[in-house]
Amino acid sequence: MKQQQVLKLKRSNRNETANIAVLGAGGLGMAAAKMLAKKKEMRLAAIADKTGYIIDPIGIDPGLLETKKPGEIGINTDDAITHIIENSQEFDGIFLALPNLANSFIPDIVSRFADAGYNGVMVDAMKRSQAVEMIFGLDDVLQDAGITYITGAGATPGLLTCAAAIASNSFMEVTGVDINFGVGVSNWESYRATIREDIAHLEGFNLQKAADMTCAEIKNELDNRKGILHLHDMEHADDVLLERAGVVSREKVTVGGVVDTRNPRKPVSTTMTLTGKTFDGAVSSHKFILGDETTMAANVVGPALGWMKAGLEFHTRGIYGVFGSAELMPRFVL
Repeated sequence: MKQQQVLKLKRSNRNETANIAVLGAGGLGMAAAKMLAKKKEMRLAAIADKTGYIIDPIGIDPGLLETKKPGEIGINTDDAITHIIENSQEFDGIFLALPNLANSFIPDIVSRFADAGYNGVMVDAMKRSQAVEMIFGLDDVLQDAGITYITGAGATPGLLTCAAAIASNSFMEVTGVDINFGVGVSNWESYRATIREDIAHLEGFNLQKAADMTCAEIKNELDNRKGILHLHDMEHADDVLLERAGVVSREKVTVGGVVDTRNPRKPVSTTMTLTGKTFDGAVSSHKFILGDETTMAANVVGPALGWMKAGLEFHTRGIYGVFGSAELMPRFVL
């Protein structure tokens, strides 16, 4: 009851538009800023990266960020996250679009928000199984803080994971889930954090090695591969999320894909194939295919905002703690 009273006090002076803070101003962070500008139910109230931050509860025009970083327009600081945390009660929701090359990086930031008394919704689009499991390990802490948190809420994991959870209901037993994605970007530097994480999955690389690479070294690696990354048997949090949702054990989930860092056109279509045994004893598959014209940003940020809306609904009802993207449906954001 006390947490619900805090919630009512927090939102009593707000209209129905939710104030959203975006942590990260790279490719996904900027895509979130632009998408929020087209929404009626949410507004961009803050954005931060390593250069600094901007906070404006009335709303930030993403056009200001087309040629400049947050620190060049707002407050220049190398500790922007601390300032967002200090002002966190201004925000109904926080979208974490930060790089997570160290598995503990985002979980540590989330713990700081809880320790500081933040009482709202948080959504991430993290990909690695270990990092997502660390977030689930914070469930008790976030429940006590009155935070509703949704993890793995992007495209994969996220959109495709949720599709698998829905598809599983046609079967008595799920025997496997295979996710194969295609991503095309015209300029890898716009999504350098995502590309670094993908490189970490390549043979001979790991998170630390990818994090330590200079931009010149990454460019050289991409040049050697003609801009194409072929990824197989990735450590991807779809496995954790589907196992926790009771759909299938994690060892039966495989994720791979092809990333073209020089061409916005997808090199292959993105698909999720779920195979199982039917009620009649037959073996069959459901396949979910994303439209080739939809971009990585649309398929990550759009669903993330949909889960943000679901989180806001849960939070209003006093439901706190950590949820995986396969456990609840995202809502369409007007």
